[in-house]
Amino acid sequence: MQLRNVAIIAHVDHGKTTLVDRLLQQSGTFRSNEKVQERAMDSNDLEKERGITILAKATSVMWKDVRINIVDTPGHADFGGEVERILNMVDGVLVLVDAAEGPLPQTKFVVAKALKRGLKPIVVINKVDRPDARPNEVVNEVFDLFAALDATDEQLDFPILYGSAKQGWMAKDVEGPKDQGMQPLFDLVIAHVPPPAVEDGEFRMLATILEANPYLGRIHTGRITSGSVKPNQSVKALSRDGKTFETGRITKVLAFRGLERQPIEEGFAGDIVAIAGLEKANVADTICNPDVTEPIPAQPIDPPTLSMTFRVNDSPLAGTEGDKVTSRMIRDRLFREAEGNIALKIAESDEKDAFEVAGRGELQLGILIETMRREGFELSVSRPRVVLTRDENGELLEPIEEVVIDVDEEHSGIVVQKLSERRGDMMEMRPSGGNRQRIVFHVPTRGLLGYQSELLTDTRGTAVMNRLFHAYGPYKGEIPGRRNGVLISTDAGEAVAYALWNLEDRGPMMIEPGWKVYRGMIVGEHTRDNDLEVNVLKGKKLTNIRTTSKDEAVRLTPPIKMTLEKAMAYIGDDELVEVTPKSIRLRKKLLDPNDRKRDEKRRETEQV
Repeated sequence: MQLRNVAIIAHVDHGKTTLVDRLLQQSGTFRSNEKVQERAMDSNDLEKERGITILAKATSVMWKDVRINIVDTPGHADFGGEVERILNMVDGVLVLVDAAEGPLPQTKFVVAKALKRGLKPIVVINKVDRPDARPNEVVNEVFDLFAALDATDEQLDFPILYGSAKQGWMAKDVEGPKDQGMQPLFDLVIAHVPPPAVEDGEFRMLATILEANPYLGRIHTGRITSGSVKPNQSVKALSRDGKTFETGRITKVLAFRGLERQPIEEGFAGDIVAIAGLEKANVADTICNPDVTEPIPAQPIDPPTLSMTFRVNDSPLAGTEGDKVTSRMIRDRLFREAEGNIALKIAESDEKDAFEVAGRGELQLGILIETMRREGFELSVSRPRVVLTRDENGELLEPIEEVVIDVDEEHSGIVVQKLSERRGDMMEMRPSGGNRQRIVFHVPTRGLLGYQSELLTDTRGTAVMNRLFHAYGPYKGEIPGRRNGVLISTDAGEAVAYALWNLEDRGPMMIEPGWKVYRGMIVGEHTRDNDLEVNVLKGKKLTNIRTTSKDEAVRLTPPIKMTLEKAMAYIGDDELVEVTPKSIRLRKKLLDPNDRKRDEKRRETEQV
């Protein structure tokens, strides 16, 4: 049977997953009367809610006796570790670009990797039905991008299709015809993407995607480079430097058939399959016949840029809302996550009952915490910290990100000012049509912590920010953090409306009447730069004298709503976010005020 292996790469929200839905429907993978959820490839709840793809997934369709394996890749830079390895499995890429937004940083990141591997791209201009679509200008922008990324002449001679994945059509011209559905895309993939190159020799496969399955153990997905694989076959795992570190037997060989993974009797060279049976093999390792000695060359995994401390929840309200609270449960869950997500690094912390979790960005770490709280975990997490390194001369280096912001012209001044304060360097500023500017910065990752919500406030929600790891650069010095102190509860109990109303001149609150609070919990933001301890439990003293005074009805200003991402960015180094299935609370690391004073004095003497 003929095979084609192709990946769909694009910026987040440009329509990759919707396009795969249409390809599955129009190739007959679903029956015409079959009810299929929208964005069928987004399987996890968070993917559906946020409308983003977090995990790379494979599927396959049949078209004119050719099996096309399609890999849907994440578009977020935080999950870039997935993208790079996916490209080793495929022989062609569909570069999907929004007809209005044009190529954005994530497009650039993945396309650069694809061009470097020598893959020939097919450019698909999607969403041409948008009222603000500008397909011809976008094609020129794509060509300029490819040229800037040192594409070969052959790669620059790319075929182009225009269409709308949502409406289910593709054509060689912007205007159509629209009645052929996805046929032009299927035909172009078969004509333009070469069949997989197959090498002679025994079975070899590079593990590209790893997942942990409760029934089958670790499942490794990859493309078979040479030979074939059957259940019960003896295999071994080779590390990138050629050392054998595990031997075992294949328990199952699974192939992608539509949205299902089905067991097969034998997987042949060139096909993308998933195999179970090995317990230690990781992504970038070679799984092969026992006679093989040479590993398949593989990309090393990009290092993490952010780390956080995950601790046991030791607040007075611990265990009241979740059922998984012990350090052993948290430890097992984190190490299980690290088995399937190789962009995460988990290590035991020096602190008691705490773990260091390092990843590729705020979004990746935030999604892990959100997943855990939905599973019933209670934990407290620290502020994200940047992972610093040193070069051969001992100079301190920190991760720098490329940030592209599309903003209305009237707000561009405040954006430039704020990012300059956060040690950002402006690289480019140009009009992007419709009275909007596109500004490109290089900013330290430290400076971007918590900037997203500030940007939306400054630009009245009109700015769009995209960010991408650029390189490690020299340490840029101190970056100003939060300027305001916080209001801290002095006692435990339920917050009283009258007390909150009396404290409104001290600063905005983060809690509502009736909420449970405890000593050391953060209940609001102070208007000044110091922390202030307040009593939110103090009710009004009642007398037996009747009154008609106006203060009978307490009208409170709505509190600041703290989402998980906002809370992670807001807290200081001496504070924690308490995360439970029902609540997100902010607290001081040390709940006792005397302990806090002692710790503050200790830090002052250390600085001296």
